Amino acid sequence: MPEITKPQAWRALAALCLGFFMVLMDQTIVAIATPEIMAHFDTEFDQVVWVTSIYLLCMVVPLLFTGRLGDRFGQARMFQLGITVFVLAALAASLATNMTVLLVARAAQGLGAAILTPQTMAVINRIFPADARGPALGVWGAVGSIASLVGPVVGGFIISIFGWRGVFFLHLPLGIAALILSALWVPKLPTYARSIDKLSVVVSLVGMTAAVVAIQQGPGLGWPLWTIAMLFAGIALLVWFVRLQATATKRSTEPLVPLALFRNRNYSLGAFSISTMGFAVSSQMLPIMMWFQTGRGLDSATAGLMMVPMAVAAGLGSPIVGPLADRINPRVLSVIGFGSVVASLVWIAGIMYTDANLLWFIGASTLLGIGNAFVWAPNSVTAMRTVELKYMGAASGVYNTTRQTGAVVGAAAVGAAMQVGAVSFGLNHGMALAVLLPAAVMVAGLIAVAFFENTLGKTS
Repeated sequence: MPEITKPQAWRALAALCLGFFMVLMDQTIVAIATPEIMAHFDTEFDQVVWVTSIYLLCMVVPLLFTGRLGDRFGQARMFQLGITVFVLAALAASLATNMTVLLVARAAQGLGAAILTPQTMAVINRIFPADARGPALGVWGAVGSIASLVGPVVGGFIISIFGWRGVFFLHLPLGIAALILSALWVPKLPTYARSIDKLSVVVSLVGMTAAVVAIQQGPGLGWPLWTIAMLFAGIALLVWFVRLQATATKRSTEPLVPLALFRNRNYSLGAFSISTMGFAVSSQMLPIMMWFQTGRGLDSATAGLMMVPMAVAAGLGSPIVGPLADRINPRVLSVIGFGSVVASLVWIAGIMYTDANLLWFIGASTLLGIGNAFVWAPNSVTAMRTVELKYMGAASGVYNTTRQTGAVVGAAAVGAAMQVGAVSFGLNHGMALAVLLPAAVMVAGLIAVAFFENTLGKTS
């Protein structure tokens, strides 16, 4: 691999983070636009929720495959392709004249996000030496946490001025800048994969699609027979996919997911725990924003302002926490992060359920931002620290797949909980109870990170 200087590496990181920021911000910025999209197209909640769900579906399904494409054809090239697809689809979404066009555009955006997302972590882990990955991933973590939390803040102001179409127009300048800067600054790195197992690609795409669609549709429809059949078919195909990975070498091909990755304890725990974070990030804003705007009567700009403490705490905390991931036992930092997120979501649910003064929300949102700061960088550094360089693309793809699978399940599960809760307990109480679902899932992540091994000083 060509020698990459420290300034070159940091410039590349800036370009990668700009694209990563755009993709993650999309997952939450659209949540605040949901009420306006419902009103504009005169549609029901169970239909408009697909604006988020189809994006997540089309992002998560190809991630295993697109992560491996970076190994095969080059991470820089695939990152630029993903940016291009994402931006063109955002333009189409901003000009949509009906729900069908909007959903097709959102599906294409998801595909673009799937192509670019795994390349970011893979490149960072390849261009930074082991002793500098903590600070680099600290910046990456800051971008991840800020993007997820700043979406509602920025979205509120944009919608109040330009309407819901403005949230999609926002992607255009960000995407064009990321495309230009990545062409200038992201180095072309050697490829590792000799071939791509086409059978594994097909089986993973069909299996993931079947399982995810069943998970998304089942709860809201009361689990009719076809959703149960699709879920079991998806699981069966994914079991076959694992078998194909185990026999890839005998079949003279490269596995999409090298199973050796999961012999790494911290990688396995990190991949699982980030899925619970994905669940929370994708779903928590839906009931909160519905409560703010419909339950408490706030406009979109004011609702967005309520998220400012969260974004500020995450933005200030993440660059500080990142370097600590190379100095402090990862278990300590991660337990603080996951524990803070759980506590803040329970606090927020209490505020919503009791219809308390909104000043209480400032403290809860600040704690949520702090929790985010302690989750992203420590979790990614710990998971990827001892992964072999030749597996970086695949490892990044799997890591992001688990996060996005959690996001898909979270959006579907909390969406269903919101519908059931609103009918059974009224809007305010129903939204409050829906927030407790991501809190409960994050408890599982908290337990997982409590078993991280101390790998400080070890490298891939």
